[in-house]
Amino acid sequence: MAATDDPAYVDHPLLVSSFIEQRLYQLQLAETARETDTLVCLPTGLGKTTVSLLVTASRLNSVGGTALFLAPTKPLVRQHIEFYRNALTIPDEDIVVFTGEIPPHKRETLWDDAQIVIATPQVIENDLIGNRISLDSVTHLTFDECHRATGKYAYVYIAGRYHDDATNPRVTGMSASPGGDKEEIVTVCNNIGVSAVEVMTEGDADVDEYTYTTDVEWERIELPDDIIQIRDALNDVIRDRLQQLKSLGVSSTTQPDVSQKQLNKIRGKLQKLIDADNSDGYAGMSTHAEVMKLRRAVELVETQSVESVRQYFERQRNAAQSSGASKASQRLVAEPKVRQSMQLAESFDGTHPKFSHTRILLAQTLGIEGGERVIIFTESRDTVEALTEFLSASFDVQRFVGQNDTGRSDGMTQRQQQETLEAFRAGEFEVLVSTSVAEEGLDVPEVDLVLFFEPVPTAIRSIQRKGRTGRQTEGRVVVLLAEDTRDEAYFWISRRREKKMESELRSLKQSVDTIESSIVPPQEELTTYNHDQSTEMDTKASNTGADTTTKPDSDVSTQGVMNSDEDNQSGITDFAPSDAEVPSTDSKTQSAEEKNNDTGSTDTDTNTDVSKSPPTPDVDTDKDTIEIVVDQRELDSAVPKSLSTRNAVQTRLETLAVGDYVLSDRVAVERKSTTDFLDTLLDTDRSLFEQTGDLVRAYRRPVLMLEGELTALYSERNIEPRAIQGALASLAVDFDLSIVQTRDDSDTADMLETIATREQTSRDRSISVHGEKSAKTLQEQQEYVVSSIADIGPVTAQSLLDFFGTVEAVMIASENELTEVDGVGAVTAGRIRDIVGSDYS
Repeated sequence: MAATDDPAYVDHPLLVSSFIEQRLYQLQLAETARETDTLVCLPTGLGKTTVSLLVTASRLNSVGGTALFLAPTKPLVRQHIEFYRNALTIPDEDIVVFTGEIPPHKRETLWDDAQIVIATPQVIENDLIGNRISLDSVTHLTFDECHRATGKYAYVYIAGRYHDDATNPRVTGMSASPGGDKEEIVTVCNNIGVSAVEVMTEGDADVDEYTYTTDVEWERIELPDDIIQIRDALNDVIRDRLQQLKSLGVSSTTQPDVSQKQLNKIRGKLQKLIDADNSDGYAGMSTHAEVMKLRRAVELVETQSVESVRQYFERQRNAAQSSGASKASQRLVAEPKVRQSMQLAESFDGTHPKFSHTRILLAQTLGIEGGERVIIFTESRDTVEALTEFLSASFDVQRFVGQNDTGRSDGMTQRQQQETLEAFRAGEFEVLVSTSVAEEGLDVPEVDLVLFFEPVPTAIRSIQRKGRTGRQTEGRVVVLLAEDTRDEAYFWISRRREKKMESELRSLKQSVDTIESSIVPPQEELTTYNHDQSTEMDTKASNTGADTTTKPDSDVSTQGVMNSDEDNQSGITDFAPSDAEVPSTDSKTQSAEEKNNDTGSTDTDTNTDVSKSPPTPDVDTDKDTIEIVVDQRELDSAVPKSLSTRNAVQTRLETLAVGDYVLSDRVAVERKSTTDFLDTLLDTDRSLFEQTGDLVRAYRRPVLMLEGELTALYSERNIEPRAIQGALASLAVDFDLSIVQTRDDSDTADMLETIATREQTSRDRSISVHGEKSAKTLQEQQEYVVSSIADIGPVTAQSLLDFFGTVEAVMIASENELTEVDGVGAVTAGRIRDIVGSDYS
């Protein structure tokens, strides 16, 4: 059943008139989310973002403040910013984007004036740790694709800070696929701090009105003998390598269709051999790497295209010739049957049968059936390129890929992605060929056919793909399946997982009460810090001219909302049909309280050049507050996050030339885990003594903080204990370095706070960042120049310089002379001469 041809629209002071269609299920979800921190589960394409928008409009209108919307990728951020600017009467300049492309100092300024910030979570995490923004006046926080809120993902940290810092918090989590079981869903709810779960399925009456049947058709493709011959030769090599692993006692199968789960178990057993200092583990791990590469080649030739496996072989050949090539890569390209497969792929002059079948399906949809748009999804960018070229002879086709340049295919910038989608939406071309970049939540226009070039084994991604069709009219989904290939396995995996997810979504709806009872209240679960929480509600002012006294949301006027008592029982109290009378009001609201902002693959803050940042603000003069300067590169550890949540600590991010943490004008700390300590002890490029030497020269009281159990120093690697003891003794005696041992990241954060407090409070010392890395010696510079040639590495560079005496002599040496040096073979000598002697163009 289709929605009415003349729908009613939601009317609200902050919403553009006749823009948001009035759908009862969205209003009901928004009402719950407005009153309670809520996880909203709604199938793809049915308006989760609209629900969040309605809550944002209500919160800004009733309590003011700022709304923060988090989305996991930059394309999603761009999509949401466009929707919000189109839907809201708030001026565009007050709805801002935060990604790593915006410099940190500019984000700090934008935050002060924005009413709505739409951002990637990593940038907000960095800005919170760096004390560039504060969440105190954020009155609505949305987590898009909130099923990501597990482990160390930035959503978890941000939610904890929000519930701890915000004066008047409200959280909305959104996902079409929140988790595989009750425990996963409860974990997500606890991690983002929601206490209510609202689920709508396509089977609900209110939702069914806006959905259409989208049947999935599985079309089987028979592979030609030429392709089977390539595959079988590769499978023979996989059997041989699995037999080698079986002889080591780590594999129980030699069948080439070994699953990824089985390979993971094999890897785990090999790691145990390595941990036991058994050399078989290292050899087996190299063989395991070969199997992984071979399986990928088989998958490409079976399910993608011969061109894609041809490109894959070429990359493996180039990798094997590089100076840092692994033994696995070298053995792979030298294996006779792999070379046979390479030759067969090179000589293959046809196309994969999926290509011709795709062309037939497009002709039926766009020609015979009069369709307008088709989207094709494939896992391989090589296949995107090949399909685009193949189909362009018959149809108007454009590609859609991610931003990264892969060396074999140019990426697409965000602007190019947006322009491509707008052109597709406007009907400027018929066929969009895309990798998975268009899957997760991107609002790809309604299409007549979604074609999967191969089955998708992950239920979430499959469901999101199918959400691209059947939104406004009957849609069609076709999956191409190559017979007797990995496609078959993925077919059954996908079918099993989707049925399981559908069942779980229905079960979730039935067990909402049980789940909600298992959720820990946000302040108990997430507020683990010692901040003083004010119980007084922050009073927000509005430019609407209304009473500025803050009201609970439930007190918002219900004037003109519904036409019957029965409808009013649904609890919808803030949004009205467009023909209802509403008080005249200004659209822009703001917080009366000044925001206190103290000092950015799948988004990472790339603007970290501190020399371009504004002057560092003064430290709070309150003696109970101390400041710690944190190096940007420490953000991978949990220490900066822990410090940033402490009431007495103010963190600031910089790119430090020396040390990891600066605690005063005389104390800086180099933090090393036991693993990192051993890495820098052995690494000639990241010398432990070079790093600590710079630290000692720059600060009067340098500290090495060694994190982890000391026994791990002597058990992680096969290193003579006396060598480790000698290094520690040299650091303490020769370098006059204080060595402090901590148990874990929490203990490290405690110790940093303790030292900083003693320095800044007890001794009244100030923060001062100074020091620079020492310049390389002449010998080091000579080694650096030679080692950069053809990526030959520092050891070979030293051998060349020892043999020839000068950099100049290395440069002018002939191939025969170069091969006389230990470690330099004919291939390396040839590459050196090619680089040194070739014309520059």
